[in-house]
Formats: sequence, structure tokens, C-alpha cells
Amino acid sequence: MEKQLDPIKDDLPLMANTSHMLVKHYTLDLDVDFKSQIIEGIIVFFFETGSQYRKTSSTNEEGCQSQFDETCKIRASEPCQVPVTSVSACSSKTEYNDFPVCDKGGKDTSDKNGNHSNEEQASGISSSKNCCDIENHGSMDFLLVLDCCDLSVLKTEEVDVAAVAGIEKFTKSANPTDASKDMGNLRNQIVHELVTLPADRWKEQLYYYTRCSQAPGCGELLFTTGSWSLEIRKSGVRTPRDFPHAIRIWYKTKPEGRSIAWTTDQSGRPCVYTMGSPINNRALFPCQEPPVALSTWQATVRTAAHFVVLMSGENSAEPVQLQEGVLSWYYYVTMPMPASTFTIAIGCWQEVKQQPFTADVQTSSDFSLPFSQADLRWHEECCGHVEYPCRFQNPAARLQAVIPYRVFAPCCLMESCKELVLQLIPQCLSAAYTTLGTHPFSRLDVLIVPSNFSSLGMASPHVIFLSQSVLPGGRHLCGARLCHEIAHAWFGLAIGARDWTEEWISEGFATYLEDIFWAKAQQLSRDEVKGQQELKALLRWRRLRDEVQNSEEELQVLRPNKENTGEVSDSGASVVKHGLKAEKIFMQVHYLKGYFLLRSLARTIGEASYLASLRKFVHKFHGQLVLSQDFLYMLLEDIPEQKESGLTIESIFQNWLDTSGIPKLLPDQLVLLLESLLEEKTLCPRTLQCLEKTYELHEQDAEVRHRWCELVVKHKYIPGYGDVEKFLREDQAMGVYLYGELMVNEDAKQQELAYKCFAAAREHMDVSSAKVVAEMLF
Repeated sequence: MEKQLDPIKDDLPLMANTSHMLVKHYTLDLDVDFKSQIIEGIIVFFFETGSQYRKTSSTNEEGCQSQFDETCKIRASEPCQVPVTSVSACSSKTEYNDFPVCDKGGKDTSDKNGNHSNEEQASGISSSKNCCDIENHGSMDFLLVLDCCDLSVLKTEEVDVAAVAGIEKFTKSANPTDASKDMGNLRNQIVHELVTLPADRWKEQLYYYTRCSQAPGCGELLFTTGSWSLEIRKSGVRTPRDFPHAIRIWYKTKPEGRSIAWTTDQSGRPCVYTMGSPINNRALFPCQEPPVALSTWQATVRTAAHFVVLMSGENSAEPVQLQEGVLSWYYYVTMPMPASTFTIAIGCWQEVKQQPFTADVQTSSDFSLPFSQADLRWHEECCGHVEYPCRFQNPAARLQAVIPYRVFAPCCLMESCKELVLQLIPQCLSAAYTTLGTHPFSRLDVLIVPSNFSSLGMASPHVIFLSQSVLPGGRHLCGARLCHEIAHAWFGLAIGARDWTEEWISEGFATYLEDIFWAKAQQLSRDEVKGQQELKALLRWRRLRDEVQNSEEELQVLRPNKENTGEVSDSGASVVKHGLKAEKIFMQVHYLKGYFLLRSLARTIGEASYLASLRKFVHKFHGQLVLSQDFLYMLLEDIPEQKESGLTIESIFQNWLDTSGIPKLLPDQLVLLLESLLEEKTLCPRTLQCLEKTYELHEQDAEVRHRWCELVVKHKYIPGYGDVEKFLREDQAMGVYLYGELMVNEDAKQQELAYKCFAAAREHMDVSSAKVVAEMLF
């Protein structure tokens, strides 16, 4: 992986050491203050020992410790933390012994508001000695690293989960001798039993998560905040296995935090929502950002009574009045997902409701599902993900074409949402179900976000943000965008990328499926579908061409880590390649190149077979993280005859994913592209030059070159006249009608070219062909 990265300009560091400690559940308890523009509260983490150390027993502590000792040797000149080799230059430059000591009686390093800077020590490191003693490697404490930015961390502590009434049921498998010796082992055993409860006990699990989150503390932990991370240790604890597996953190957000936007809605009322920004949620709460940290969560949010709280949650929360003027909202999820998918929006939203006596929305009976018997057998197979209450195994969910949905908007947009969004959602949901089957999520809220929202839409679990820009001008833009965001429920959320640099896995699939869903939602005829999708393809090709011409080559690569894609450091930390480059946020290359790759595969394989493979992929990989090759291997195994045509994973990597620019197209695809361009009234010379150079059109087969010559003639592209002359002389079997096109434009140079070519070829031409051409020319 790249080293010496500049996180301000380039790669986004994912610092959390997920190989050592892996968060399984977050419990958030938050107060939202619009006057100060601060969210303040408590977050409780429930951990499992990470994959590197999960099998470590207490008798193997020495072996585990030796790995940390080696880390210490490697990083002797840096702050002692677990190895983050891929982001070493992204770490905080400050060492522990550079921090002022702040014991209970020591100097307060907080600012005038009581907040602690990310560049300062925020709690009581009891000694200025570096946590990793270079002279005595055996004294090193284990360091938990969380992703954190733009937060004021106030306090961290271990949670005494053993103090919860009724928790004894989770200690039956604990060794009583060990427990009596070390209460820490007992607490960690309780957390392990709790996070590994079977899926059918999810309600009990949520109940005890809540109770444990409210348990008393049993000792403050030492911590340090850096530019991108929060580092926590417990004095004397040297391994992840012995580190507290339930910890509580008190913190505050900052008004300038990059994970949330404090603004006003279209009616001038205050609101706040998650940005989906490059740094994701680390400025909303400390978390583990690497995708592998799949977790569940629950959140209680308190705010003034006139605000509505929407959040990623399986339940449609009903607010509870705590005191006059204050409401509390509670949401939870039981499907493990990355913390980056957590979404919240708080504002004076109003629910847009159906008019009385409206027609029933479409249900599964309105669409015929194209599922085969093989599709049905997939449902009967065991899921490949970690255990959770999965809708793919729920018979009722498998028949639910339209999941429950709500629409929220500021009051000034209520009518347009009622007339448009509310009517389109069931059609789009049904179309998605028709294409892919079971909806991964149980419900959906759609919110029209403020005008400063930087894209047309964003999908999160149970929540879709839509820009107000999709409302004017009729159904088309709104419906297509809804379909795009609904597609993310499968690709991007239920199935996530194991390496965030592979954004195409989410955006390419959503762009491709957007057309499929929207065509079904409109109930178009086959010819109408073809016409609409060909036009979309042409527009997207032009957009991709322009982007390729006007962007850095390295930003055009869909798999910039290439053979290292998916690799992480020993600690589990990694980076998102180019994740902090501002221009990348607005680029669409991962949407468009991904779309054209999937479109190319569909045309090669056949749409029916291709969509069947997509459904199989969804059933096999939902609830999991994937890399590009997971999809491509399954697709080519499903359709083995494609291997004979030279379609391989290696060729797809080389032509589509690992290189910049516009991919090479198959001859039939080039013919289709050129025929689409022939329908355009004007194309500038620069476009034609780029087209010829990109696809080396003069070296393609006769079908492609014929269309190229037609474009040259139609747009009077003089540099291409040589290609026309060559075609008329050497490809006489196909060039007859080019003579007519040269004459019909009544352009002197083109007519001169026609006479010249005919004079040179006439003697050797087929008699019938010569007669037809002569009639065109004379």
C-alpha cells in the first residue's frame, strides 16, 4: 500500500485496529442542542476480540505479547500504538510524552467552552512516560484505536456489565476460578455471550444492551485524541483479549464537524443531518470506520419537541415526552452494517400523507416475478453472513413487494411531494422487488433534505435523502433517482464493498439497475425500454467522455489498489485511496464506468441470464462485504460458455477496473455507440478526434469503420476523409451507400472525394454496384 500519505489532500485514513478489537454494537444516548449546534452524549461500545487474537487463550499471552513487542520495535520512533503501516504518515504526530499531564489536580487543557482540542490530551494520562517503553518492551500496554475527528472527547471508562441484574445467565460458561481471580475476564465473558446470542433472541439482546449501557462504570480509561483517531488504553492491560470489551465514552460534536450539516430547511427552520461526507461518521461519534467493522446499533435522541428525528432504524420511532418541550426518540437495527451507513436527520419535517380513498398501491400481484425454481431454492439455503434476523429467510418478507414507507419534507414542499414522491415510491419499490426479490430492509423513510445537500440523493439503511431538485419538471428525474437510491438497498448496503476504493460495486450497480427499475415502474413496452435505455447510454457516454478528458488519470481508475485491493495492515487499519481529494466527490467515473461494464456484460450474456445471476449474487452475498472478483467469479461460473469468448476476470480488470480512460469496447458495442452518435445533429471535431483516438477506429472491423465513415461524412470531419477513401476502395462490399452520403451534403470536397474514389475503383467494381454508384454521382 501507499506510504507517506498526505491525508489533507489525498487518502482517507481508516485508523481503527479492527484486527485486534472489533465493535459489534453501539449504544448512543444523545442530546441535540440547535442553539449551540452541538450534539452531546454518551456512546457505549460492545467489542469482540479481533480476528488476529480471537483464538488466543490466557496461556498464550506470551505469544500475543511478542507480536506487540515486534510492533514496538518497528515503531520505536513513533507514538506507540498498534501497527498502522498503510497510514503511518496519517497518524497523529504527537507522542504521549509530548502531552501535558492532566491528573485530577493538574492543568485543565480544555478550551473556554470546556471542549478539548483534537491536538491536545483530553484526559488523565497518569504519567508522561510513553505507553511503549522502548527499553523494556514487556511493559507495553495495548492501545485501542478508534476513528475520530472533530470531536471533543470528555471521558472514557470501563462499564461494569456484571452489575446488571439478571446478567448471571450470560456467565454460565465462564470459568468460576478465573472469574474470581479477574473480574475483567468475567465482564468480557458476559459481553461475548451477549454479542453472540442467536438471531431469534434479538429482542432479549437489545434489552440487555440497554441495561448494560446503563450499568455503572468501574474505572476510567486513559485516552488521547489525534487528528484522525481516539486512542484508549488501560494501564497494565497488554492484550486485546484482556482489554475491556464494554467501554463508555462521553463526548461532544463541534459545530464545524464534517460529518453533519447544521443548516435551515426550505421553510427557514433549523435542521441538522449527516453529510455522507468523505470522513463519514467519525465527526458524529467515535467509531470503527473500516468496512469490516459490521455492527448493530441503537440510539436514543433527545431534542426540542417541535423537531422530528429520522434515523437508520428498523422501527418507526414514536417520540416519548420526557418533560415539557422535550421529546425522546429511540431507533435500533439488528442487521450488522458499517458505522458509515448510520444516518440521522433532525428538523421540523412534516409527514406527507396519502389522500383519503386513494387507490391501493401496487403489490406483488401486479407484477409477475421472473424467478425460476432455482431462485426459490436459494431462499432455502443457509445465508452466508453472520447471524442476524434476516429478511431473506422470512417467508412473509419474501412476498412483500412494497415495504412500509413514509415521506417527510419541510412544509413548503408538502404538496409537490404528495403529488409526485408519494405516488412514485410504491411503483419503484415494486419494480425493484420484481427485479431482485426480497427487500433487505423492513421499511423506508424518504426525506427532502435542505437545498445545500450536495447531490441528488443518498441512500442509507431505512432512509433515503432526496434533493429538492428532483421535484420540478414531472416524474422522470424523481422516479429515476428514487430507483437509483432504492437499488442501493441491495448494492451498497446489504452488500458492501470490502475495500471502499471499489465504489463502483455500489454506484455502478445502482446506475445500471436504475434503468431496469424505472422501466418496470413505468410499465414500458420492450421498444420503449430499448429507446429510453439507449438514449441514457448515449448521454452517459458523453458525460464519461467529458470527465475522462478533464480529470486526473489516477482518479479514473475503479480499482486503484489493483492486486492489493482489500488488503489491510496487521492492525486492520487501511486507507480509502484518494478519499480526501475534493474533486473526487463530484466525479462520476465510478458510476459511469461501472455502469458501462455491467451493461457490457448484460449485452454479452443476455439480459435475462444476467439478471438471474444478479439475483443469485444477492442471495449468496447479502449481509456480506465483497470485492470485484467475488461478483465476476460467480458470473463467469454461472455462464461458462463466456470463457470461450475470451471474457475473463483478468481481461475485465485490465480493460475496465485497473486502467484510466474509457474502456475498450467489443465491436458490436462500438457499432451501437457509433449508431447512437449518428443520431446526433452536431458533433464537434474535438469529439470526433477523441472518439477515433480512444477506440482506434481505423483499425476496427468493417462494421465499425463503416459507421465511423458515416460520422466523418455527416459532420464533414476532414481529418477522417482518408479513412473514407480507404473504405471505399478496400471494402467495396459495404461502401456503396457512402457515395450517396458524400453527394447528398452538396459539399464540394466530399463530392470531389466521391468522384475520385469511384474513378479509381470503377474498373474493378461489380457491375451492379458500379451502376448504382454512377446513378448517385451523375
